[in-house]
Amino acid sequence: MSGVATREGYMSRVVNTDETIYLGIDGGGTKCRAVIVDAHGRRLGEGLGGPANPLHGLERTFSSIVDSAQQALVNAGLDQSDLSKLVAGVALAGVNISSTFSQVENWQYPFASMYLTTDLHAACLGAHCGEDGAVIVAGTGSCGYVCVEDRRCTLGGHGFLLGDVGSGSWLGLRALQAVLNALDGLAPTTMLSTSFERKFGLTGLAIVEAMSKSTSSEFAKLAPTVLEVAKSGDAVAQDIVQAGADYIDALARKLLSYQPPRLSMIGGISQPLQNWLSPQVVAKIAPPLEQPEMGAIYFAQERHGVNVETIEA
Repeated sequence: MSGVATREGYMSRVVNTDETIYLGIDGGGTKCRAVIVDAHGRRLGEGLGGPANPLHGLERTFSSIVDSAQQALVNAGLDQSDLSKLVAGVALAGVNISSTFSQVENWQYPFASMYLTTDLHAACLGAHCGEDGAVIVAGTGSCGYVCVEDRRCTLGGHGFLLGDVGSGSWLGLRALQAVLNALDGLAPTTMLSTSFERKFGLTGLAIVEAMSKSTSSEFAKLAPTVLEVAKSGDAVAQDIVQAGADYIDALARKLLSYQPPRLSMIGGISQPLQNWLSPQVVAKIAPPLEQPEMGAIYFAQERHGVNVETIEA
């Protein structure tokens, strides 16, 4: 029996006497993270794989999951044959769509068992160590999720083509559109043009050739530059970033209307984007207690019948 720090003043205690090894997977449009813990919740190893959004390719998703799991086994000092002994909690972007969920659930996975959920659910479980709360994801995509008692709500998460406002991919796309419009003389000039040319070799109409068939993760790679240029005072970049932040701000206010005990914000651009949110929302944001891959572990433990007690420290 072991205790693991969770939130202020509390501990979670995993009551388990077997030797089960758990795998937690958090897969998204850019990367797939894996963590392995033992039956007592002790972290053994970690791994990192490629993109794992099944909407962008099932085979690539499965390959990334297995690759990250194998890396975690190596990092844990375990044998590759132990892959078949793992009880896996797998959290993926895109499985909020029922047909995609079914496709992944029917995968002939190489683990002892697999429990599938959405990346948002795992992010929320991780951020609040399995307790109620809300989470905003601002990474390659954007979305929000809240769980308070029996009430659950998902906001956004509609994908690169139909939503993901305020995300890294959205910022990159809007910035390139602004650069092209400026090139045509239909919009103000912007420092984004020179920044993209210097850092990525994207200039003029070559942008269309280079990016017209790009994935959301490739657009998201441009986001840090957009944020940098906005911070330097470029009006065009500032308008783009503020528009994205206004959406995230509205998302936060809607989530807070459910009165969650905690609200966290995660994802690759979550920290710099907070500089553009309203002070009222920023004051409500608490740091995540654990990462989404640990949320997938909590989910797998719950489904696998592990008794998790929460006690006052």
